[in-house]
Order: sequence, then structure tokens, then C-alpha cells
Amino acid sequence: EDLRNLNIAQGGQVAIPLSSVADVLEVDGPTEIRRSDGERTALITANLVGRDLGSVSDDINEELAGMVFPVGFDWRVGGQRQEMETSFGSMRLAIFLAIFMVYLVMASQFESLLHPFVIIFSVPLSVIGVLLTLYLFKITISIVVLIGMILLAGIVVNNAIILVDYTNRLRRQGMAKLDALRSAAGIRLRPILMVTSTTILGLLPMAIGIGEGSELRTPMAVTVIGGLFASTLLTLLIIPAVYSLLDRGR
Repeated sequence: EDLRNLNIAQGGQVAIPLSSVADVLEVDGPTEIRRSDGERTALITANLVGRDLGSVSDDINEELAGMVFPVGFDWRVGGQRQEMETSFGSMRLAIFLAIFMVYLVMASQFESLLHPFVIIFSVPLSVIGVLLTLYLFKITISIVVLIGMILLAGIVVNNAIILVDYTNRLRRQGMAKLDALRSAAGIRLRPILMVTSTTILGLLPMAIGIGEGSELRTPMAVTVIGGLFASTLLTLLIIPAVYSLLDRGR
């Protein structure tokens, strides 16, 4: 009512009430107007309970993709989902860079490009254990899990290094390739199991989730333990086979 009776000046002439030239109506409207890249934007937010961000975002994208919007309307999922995609891209690059750096260090130490390539095969073997462990414990792939995989890139190669290095030492002493592989696998079995067991036992308290903030530490510890355990078992079988196939010497 006060707005209707608001007087409007007409360039120095007699003032008239606003109701004489306009209809004043009470309707619903936005409390604020947001703009992004020059376009008017409506922001919809939500909190998650009992589900992970990735699956919820996929469901939202699927629902929105099936809707028909008026001409000129568009949508995109941002916020934590956008940050997660950016972080995942950075972590993938970090994983490949870690593997590449490990390969370069081994190539300089072995003075060979072939044997470090054989050792690097232990990294994808660890991924088998990681995926199986995450599935069994119902842990979603997150930034913490990817950090654990970066750690694995430098840990799981140790067993293969021990095996390949001792094999090369036996071959330099005149032993045949297959005999050297058999002897190295038997002689180095104990050190490999000792290194693996001490690492796993050291990470076990973190994997159990003792203390505050365990929800952040546990996925990383479980990732490393699962990948290291699977890699150790498969390294003793796969790495000698790959070494035998790729190394053409006798």
C-alpha cells in the first residue's frame, strides 16, 4: 500500500501516486540474481548422505540429460564435482609421472632400457590387487586412493628389482637365463617376503582406522596393502616370465 501511494515527480509538475501509472503486485521472485560469464544463473545446492559424490553426480547428469529445457537454457554440474574432476586429472598425471621417474632411475642404475621395462610390469600387477581390495571393502576411488597408488608406483618395484638384479648377477657368473631365474626366485623369496610383510604390518594400524581422521587415512593404507600383496604374489610368477620372453640372451 505504501508503494501504491508513493508520489512520483513529473519533471517539476504535480506529483502523482505510483498506482496511477503502474500495477503493484506481490509475487514470488529470486532473493538475488547471479551471473556467470555474463549469463543469468540459478544455483542449486545439495548435501550428500550415505552416497559418494561420483555416483550421485552421474545420477544427476542422467536425469538432467533426459529433460527438455526451453530454448536458451543450459546446465552444468559444478562445485565439488568440478573440483573432483580437476583433481583426478592432476592425480592421473602424477601417477604417470611417478612411473616415468621410477623408470628413469632404474634405467640409469641398470644401464639398460629392457630390464627396467620388465620391472615396471609389477606396477599394473598391483592395480589388480587395488581394484579387488577396493571392491571387497566397498571403498570408492578418491583422491586419497590415488595418492596411495602413487606411493605404490615406488614401492611395488622393489621386489622386482631384487629379483631381476640377482638374476643378472647370476647370469654374469655364467649361469643360463632360465636357471638364473629359478635360482633367483628361490634365493630372493625370503627377502621379498620380509620386505612385503614389514610394509604391510607397518600400514596395518592405519588400515584398521584407529583414531580421529581415520576415514581419510584408511583408504590410502588399504590401497597400498592390497596392491603390494597382489604385486608380491604375481611378481614371483609374471616377472620371470616377462624377463624370459623379452631378454633374448641365453
